[in-house]
Amino acid sequence: MVAIVFIFPGRRKLKASQLKAGFWESIRSGFLKNNTTQVIEPPSPPDEGEEQLPQEFVLVEKTLTDGTIEQIMFSSGGDVDVYDLQALCDKVGWPRRPLSKLAAALKNSYMVATLHSIKKPSGAEGSNQRTLIGMARATSDHAFNATIWDVLVDPYYQGQGLGKVLVEKLIRALLQRDICNITLFADSQVVEFYRKLGFEPDPEGIKVAVSVASAPLDTANSTLLM
Repeated sequence: MVAIVFIFPGRRKLKASQLKAGFWESIRSGFLKNNTTQVIEPPSPPDEGEEQLPQEFVLVEKTLTDGTIEQIMFSSGGDVDVYDLQALCDKVGWPRRPLSKLAAALKNSYMVATLHSIKKPSGAEGSNQRTLIGMARATSDHAFNATIWDVLVDPYYQGQGLGKVLVEKLIRALLQRDICNITLFADSQVVEFYRKLGFEPDPEGIKVAVSVASAPLDTANSTLLM
């Protein structure tokens, strides 16, 4: 597999507010497919140029055919259960890795964004069912540079713009922290996806053939986000 280095043109000093329209439009375009779906926007603070999204909020709420209410919850804070993450990796077909390494990768990340499906039974009885359906993370030197890794979405929820939401959220948050050199690695199957998000192939990037068996996380991750 060939990994292609992508860079986000952060040196242009894009303001976080410039990403707002595309961020919410990606949600609407993916989810507004029937009248049972409601897009919920978080409240905007007075200064739009300095907007900080809450750590957790509901992206979408819809009613399923059996009357169950499903919410898609976005979070950029809180812990990720490694067993839930392993189950999600199994769904998308990634090779299993030691739980200790998954935990270390999460712990050493600068930022982790997740999507959960929360299903609420229509009746008064029964507890809510919370399932991890998406994740993306970024590592950083906390000053100038960051790299996005491990963007994945449950196959059942793919095709709804969730991968785009995760990546755009990470970009916004990094730019808000004045981290402008943002890179990621992707294979040829998802080049166009990242172009639409504003990434450009790095002309100085090194293309390396990597065995998926030896590095399943770093190079195989970006094939599973649409």
